[in-house]
Amino acid sequence: MPARSLLDVDDLSPAELVAVLDRAVAFRNALPPRDLLAGVPVLNLFFEASTRTATSFTLAEQRVGADVISFAPGASSLGKGETIADTALTLYGIGVRVIVVRHQESGFARRLADAFEGHVVNAGDGTHAHPTQALLDLMTLRQEFGRFDGLRVAIVGDILHSRVARSNIHLLSAMGSRVRVIGPPTLIPAEAPKLGVEVFHDMRAGLQGADIVMMLRLQKERMQKSLVPSAREYFRFYGLDAAKLAAAKPDALVMHPGPMNRGVEIDSAVADDPVRSVIKEQVEMGVAVRMAVLDTLSRTYRRNVA
Repeated sequence: MPARSLLDVDDLSPAELVAVLDRAVAFRNALPPRDLLAGVPVLNLFFEASTRTATSFTLAEQRVGADVISFAPGASSLGKGETIADTALTLYGIGVRVIVVRHQESGFARRLADAFEGHVVNAGDGTHAHPTQALLDLMTLRQEFGRFDGLRVAIVGDILHSRVARSNIHLLSAMGSRVRVIGPPTLIPAEAPKLGVEVFHDMRAGLQGADIVMMLRLQKERMQKSLVPSAREYFRFYGLDAAKLAAAKPDALVMHPGPMNRGVEIDSAVADDPVRSVIKEQVEMGVAVRMAVLDTLSRTYRRNVA
């Protein structure tokens, strides 16, 4: 992988994306050696609360034997006025070589990568990108369909504030899938048509012929004002239930990056459907994908210290 860091999916070519997925599949089928990343110091720097991503990265790091460093961002020198460049210099100087970072500011991961001499993995920055989530979504689709080209993927909900949606749009389009976004006008970014996606405001129309329905939660913490009338009204028009899902293909699969708001964007019967829902599988793919990313990014460092 020529990219020193993974900041978004468009940092990688389609061939490199497939290589990471192949590595993740191998790790899922058989755990890698516990000393694969022995001696590689990895810092988890999460400025935003996280359950799935933070736990998944920590478990991935432990399974490949990295030196995992715990850090309390609230007590960091950044909060005291230190620049990102000085923080990066300090972290590298004390031995950190990989930083996994999540931050509420779009572009923070790239600014950190520009200043840090090691590797940076973006675990979500503002509304911009979440590359490892998109990779594990792609891995889930490959397991279920065996291909990406020609798949019709409908991403439904709060597209405007979703870094998962943006990364998936770029990734799925690069791999030959046809992406459409569905939601109220207030939650669809103005630049959506320029991203090569079809835009729908009527859910049943947007779901016609879809192979995959990817639901997103309402990110109220990022909304400066109310963009939907109420949770009840939102579910009426954009919440996925059996009646709306019937507009998609009979064997269409349901995805959700989590956390889910049941009864707001998805009905429990659909979320827990043992045949149509692959939400559980998405979570399971996370550790393998993140092991593969850490392994791939850190190879140069490991060769240099061997």
